[in-house]
Amino acid sequence: MLSNLSVQELINIIKKLVNSDVKHIVDSRIKEFSSVGSANSPRWFEELAFCILAANFSARSAIKCIEKLKEENLILNGSTEDVSLSLLKCGHRFPYARAKYIVSGRKWAQKLKEKILSFNNVSSAREWLVKNFSGVGWKVASHFLRNVGFLNVAIIDRHILNIMHKYKLTNFTTPLNKRKYLHCEKILKNIANKIGISLGELDLYLWYLETGKVLK
Repeated sequence: MLSNLSVQELINIIKKLVNSDVKHIVDSRIKEFSSVGSANSPRWFEELAFCILAANFSARSAIKCIEKLKEENLILNGSTEDVSLSLLKCGHRFPYARAKYIVSGRKWAQKLKEKILSFNNVSSAREWLVKNFSGVGWKVASHFLRNVGFLNVAIIDRHILNIMHKYKLTNFTTPLNKRKYLHCEKILKNIANKIGISLGELDLYLWYLETGKVLK
């Protein structure tokens, strides 16, 4: 059973962040997501590759890995072995598995944006991503969609779950199946509505609350 007091405590904390200097950082990130959203399909695929790399890994380190792949022209080109070696040099925890996911997903690289925009709603787009890309579950699909400008999804990773546990919002642990993911997302959506912000914005504030950072 949810504790209303704990929920209200969390809402009050986020409201204070919304009225602090953190808002400028969050707003800057949201603008970056909008900019990626206006880019072409290969840029969207690059963002999907980043989200795949960030799963069960450090977001900051994943940024370094994707920059290295871009530098070596390996996001859209190169073998699994080439990509894996680059990721290994960057210190990725799962270089070969992530390389396989990126290379196998390339068949959509030139038409990813068009495909996502062909769906009537973000829920259908997310379902399609989960079903059609290796290494893409609910969290990775949501992360990608948020990073290309869809702000009505929640990125429920271990950091967010830690906060949800702390404020007695759920006792679920990762990995979350579809039912549990959507249940947690509904809870977060209710909180976002009470604060007057989007789920995408709420995620960034929660991330800051847990880590002291506002990364992508």
